[in-house]
Amino acid sequence: AGCEKEPSSYMWIYILLGNMLRGIGETPITPLGISYLDDFAKEENVPVYVACLHTIAMMGPMFGFLLGSLCAKLYVDIGFVDPGSISITPQDSRWVGAWWLGFLIGGAASFLSAIPFCFLPKSLKKPGEAKKDKTSRGLLENMGATRNKLSPEKNKPRKYFYTSLKKVLGNRMYLTFLCCSLLQFSGFIGFLTYKPKYMEQQYGQSTSKSNFLIGMTSLPPVGLGMFLGGLIMKKYKMGIIGATKFSFTMSFLAYATSLLHFFVGCDNYVVAGITVSYE
Repeated sequence: AGCEKEPSSYMWIYILLGNMLRGIGETPITPLGISYLDDFAKEENVPVYVACLHTIAMMGPMFGFLLGSLCAKLYVDIGFVDPGSISITPQDSRWVGAWWLGFLIGGAASFLSAIPFCFLPKSLKKPGEAKKDKTSRGLLENMGATRNKLSPEKNKPRKYFYTSLKKVLGNRMYLTFLCCSLLQFSGFIGFLTYKPKYMEQQYGQSTSKSNFLIGMTSLPPVGLGMFLGGLIMKKYKMGIIGATKFSFTMSFLAYATSLLHFFVGCDNYVVAGITVSYE
């Protein structure tokens, strides 16, 4: 009864809002970026450009893990306490790294990298497209303005979201690809989330070293695979059917290879009453 309740922290609210804003800002890059490349690049070069986009997207988590490894070596109150007064090391289970420092560095880098997007033109001319002179361009603009005056109802936004969504979800190819992507990303996110902790518990590694090993061994092969996939599609000029067969084959091989994780592990810890008897 004499115990006082410890003051609660609302820091999780700031982290939640920050991640929400980051997600809102990052989401348009993939769908709109791919559409931008598909509209204004040569058809045979689109797979390579998309592969480069995804490869660079995988480089971000790799540098994030390396940054997390560096921050984990710094004490959580770095800059507020005297480093000489800290009596524990990163190998100590009570050690807490400067997890917040990565958010500041990553946020500043994201803000700076977003500035060039403001200078991208709204539209580009496709390669090989003949340049139209000012006369024809003005004629087309006048024709478009006249057509808009005659049929203004066509410019009204269609409010058939439900119908459009139903048509999209009714596309078997799209729905199959969506389910496949959900399964792949679910497994990959779980892999990135729990493997560092698994390495800490089973192999006795520090948080810093676990993040470093994940960033250097797991993510670069994924990025390399995406880039090579784009080159292969460009070389053999795969269509939708060819790309589907290629994706299925690679996904099946990846699944079969992932089964090897079941054979990786260490012996259980010796715990009296659980893994061994009290005697």
